[in-house]
Amino acid sequence: MQEVVITYETLFELLKRERERVDLQKIEPSFFSDTINYIKDKKKILEAKDGLFAHEEKKKTERQLENIYKILKELYERREKKIISLALDKSRTKSNLIDTTALLKEEKVIFDALTGLLDNYRDAILYSVLNERMPFMNTVEEKKPREEFKSALELKKPTKLVRFISSVPKFVGTELEEYGPFNEEDIANLPAEIADVLMGKGKAEEINDE
Repeated sequence: MQEVVITYETLFELLKRERERVDLQKIEPSFFSDTINYIKDKKKILEAKDGLFAHEEKKKTERQLENIYKILKELYERREKKIISLALDKSRTKSNLIDTTALLKEEKVIFDALTGLLDNYRDAILYSVLNERMPFMNTVEEKKPREEFKSALELKKPTKLVRFISSVPKFVGTELEEYGPFNEEDIANLPAEIADVLMGKGKAEEINDE
């Protein structure tokens, strides 16, 4: 594989892409280690002995490091927000329609932890209330929803009628049921949570009854 070279320009371009696009953008798996090495190289310039033009070079490097830190902070926070959104979609739909291929391995840990936490509290609060029981916050553990809770939710699950704007391959829904594949202009009545994910990704639009 070609070695990835991190520069001020590449960091700014990564941030620009993350700002301009809704979906989480793919970056190289070695991004963090490459960035750490880049920062270390910049700090070596600051630690170097004084010489001809060294003072100006150090001042320039200090300014650049300040901007690098700002870029990295914003890049992290923008990706963090998108990871939270992905975890919400995953927890709500239980569907493998959610694309997590752009996550770095470190970000996948965050995604899995958030998804598990949201699943657990959904079990403890939502499924309890749907069965006329008080939420049991002291028993939030990693476990599957109780079957009777799931049945109650299914009775109340809303649906939406949608028209597909582009083709979508077969995918698995909330209760491991299969949907699709769908072609452009196909119409389907889907669980509202799944329909919302599809519409959010620009794959479908809702058909409202007149």
